[in-house]
Amino acid sequence: MAKIIIDYDKCDACGECADLCPMEILIIVNDKLEVQNPEDCNECEVCMDVCPNEAIRVEPD
Repeated sequence: MAKIIIDYDKCDACGECADLCPMEILIIVNDKLEVQNPEDCNECEVCMDVCPNEAIRVEPD
């Protein structure tokens, strides 16, 4: 299971990662990015690639 790390000091909750995550793991709730069902992450790293602030890291567990 991947570990998804969000740097909230960098994240502005733009939603780019949530829009493009093929597994729908990232969601915006009350203007904050949250991780749901991290066990479903396929480690594609799309979220890391599209984040304009480099606020997300995906690490294999």
